[in-house]
Amino acid sequence: MKLTYKGKTKDVYALEDGNYLLKFKDDVTGENGVFDPGANTVGLTIEGVGRAGLRLTKHFFEILQEKEIPTHYVDANIEEATMTVKPATVFGKGLEVICRFRAVGSFLRRYGMYAEEGQPLDAFVEVTLKDDDRQDPPITEDALDMLGILTKEEYAVLKELTQKIANTVKEELAKKEIELYDIKFEFGRLADGQIVLIDEISGGNMRAYKQGEYIEPLKLEQMMLEN
Repeated sequence: MKLTYKGKTKDVYALEDGNYLLKFKDDVTGENGVFDPGANTVGLTIEGVGRAGLRLTKHFFEILQEKEIPTHYVDANIEEATMTVKPATVFGKGLEVICRFRAVGSFLRRYGMYAEEGQPLDAFVEVTLKDDDRQDPPITEDALDMLGILTKEEYAVLKELTQKIANTVKEELAKKEIELYDIKFEFGRLADGQIVLIDEISGGNMRAYKQGEYIEPLKLEQMMLEN
């Protein structure tokens, strides 16, 4: 097993069979000790958040598998906080795709002249470049195409998958009377060029609320997976 990448919230190892192993850590993104799924620095360490994130990720990826929505997921080992995945290449140096159901976070900071906090949004899809130095700038479909990061045809697939997956997560949360405000995804291409969901679907990647109260990532996992 060879370490190929050390990330903020997980490390990536190459396996001999050509697949990869993701090792989930207890670090979450944020600033000044406050969790923020959109931040590009590790803000705090929460014991058990790695396994919790993996447990929820496994839960969602297996639901997507049943719906025949393409992902890189192979299997997961909760005890070891690891997930085996198919090899996939990212777009450019990496994109983050956010689907928003309510106006909060960076959306509100940017568009606060027109948007009110918490106002409903219709599964709004926003793409940002993974670029810590430039604070993950948003990028449009035209710019993605012109810069050779992905084609307009690929963008259409990306957008459709984002909305389909986000709505699946939203429906699952709603079963526990939890409302999804926004969620962040990453996508890649498999060897055959197919666009698939990669990385994770955990509490650390979304903002979820119950009766107007924000739910911390670890608490969200407990609420979602309790019987």
